[in-house]
Amino acid sequence: MLSESSSFLKGMMLGSVFCALITMLGHIRIGHGNRMHHHEHHHLQAPNKEDILKISEAERMELSKSFRVYCIVLVKPKDVSLWAAVKETWTKHCDKAEFFSSENVKVFESINVGTNDMWLMMRKAYKYAFDKYRDQYNWFFLARPTTFAVIENLKYFLLKKDPSQPFYLGHTVKSGDLEYVSVDGGIVLSIESMKRLNSILNVPEKCPEQGGMIWKISEDKQLAVCLKYAGIFAENAEDAEGKDVFNTKSVGLFIKEAMTNHPNQVIEGCCSDMAVTFNGLTPNQMHVMMYGVYRLRAFGHIFNDALVFLPPNRSEND
Repeated sequence: MLSESSSFLKGMMLGSVFCALITMLGHIRIGHGNRMHHHEHHHLQAPNKEDILKISEAERMELSKSFRVYCIVLVKPKDVSLWAAVKETWTKHCDKAEFFSSENVKVFESINVGTNDMWLMMRKAYKYAFDKYRDQYNWFFLARPTTFAVIENLKYFLLKKDPSQPFYLGHTVKSGDLEYVSVDGGIVLSIESMKRLNSILNVPEKCPEQGGMIWKISEDKQLAVCLKYAGIFAENAEDAEGKDVFNTKSVGLFIKEAMTNHPNQVIEGCCSDMAVTFNGLTPNQMHVMMYGVYRLRAFGHIFNDALVFLPPNRSEND
């Protein structure tokens, strides 16, 4: 009898604990649900070309000059060949590009953040960029040294986006309940997102340096956690056909997949015409991309784009 009574009491206690836990989780879920309710955009598309044509030429010129993109590239000494390729290719089209290294490297100029930890490198790079350039640039693009970016396409995509709004975009990935922008495809933050991120970088409960977890999570996931506390959510960037414009793989890999999956539409089935990034490139492939994007022309084919983004001065490679 005593044994049955003891078992009954244990069951009651376990049941109570379980109910309390369910209630707590319910409150947490409700809290997240309320925050998500105020999130108005999730899949962002490039502006319609017809809409751009409606803008006067003077306004278009003003628009093209108003977009200023600051590029952050996170590098380590072992990346020196990639570093050289990125420096000589697409970063020349950023309004300003700086390399953040884990240590001093004599060969190239960089900002030494004094750590090998990728999340700490990212935090310090964002902090440096905001403190120094908050009044000079309205968009901040972060990439790996294996990424190739077409900055003009990035500016076109952002054309009708207001940087005073909290944008955090790129190629989104879902991990459990967390949706984040993959650093492999590059991460774009508006100046408003930079402000909000900067305000919580020194709040350990919301944005810890080491993640505050039993296991370590990647730097792009940790960034998403911090931004979520600031009311900023990841958004997937797409073209008018719904194709991703921030890509986590190389063009070659996409074409290989298209040859298998869409053998009759290899080029059309590969990637967006307005792609902003590709990832996983070697130094040689960086230069091939640079030639294909900025140099190669098909005689007789004239592209009359409604808007022109001129590269910065001293960008002599196009």
